[in-house]
Amino acid sequence: MTRMASFPLLSRVLHWLMAVMILAMLFIGLFMASSVGPNYRLLVTLHRPLGIAILVLAILRLGNRLRSSVPPLPNDLPRLLRRAATASHILLYGLMIALPLVGWGMLSAGGFPIPLWGQSVLLPPILPHNPVLWSWLRFAHSILAFVLFGLVLAHIGAALFHGLIRRDGVLRTMV
Repeated sequence: MTRMASFPLLSRVLHWLMAVMILAMLFIGLFMASSVGPNYRLLVTLHRPLGIAILVLAILRLGNRLRSSVPPLPNDLPRLLRRAATASHILLYGLMIALPLVGWGMLSAGGFPIPLWGQSVLLPPILPHNPVLWSWLRFAHSILAFVLFGLVLAHIGAALFHGLIRRDGVLRTMV
């Protein structure tokens, strides 16, 4: 078991805060998409501000990641796993930014108001009203959400692999 440097405190706080938010968002979105009951409105009311919060934090997190040091992966980690780690992190950042933007664009194209808290804060539309575009963006939003869910599961699996099987200190760098 090797001793590795940790991520900076801000990186770790942003990681775990966003992990909770993204998992909550994925389950809220799933329940929202499969619900027509009385909880639908509550789920939508939670979904929008949480998505925008994730977008803002993802941009802050990306900026922090670009200016902070990242602990190196273990030297004995195979090249394929190194590449998979790099690719998965790039995809995670891309999806954390793309999904909220696609959702915002979808609501804009649908001509829906985009309230964050009641009617006190409304987001401006970022796309023109277009039912065909709305339909396409709704489909894309759903597919990207499933891709993110799969990637999150793979990320958790990789963390457990490093923590329980390899015991190489990679998991401890973010804990």
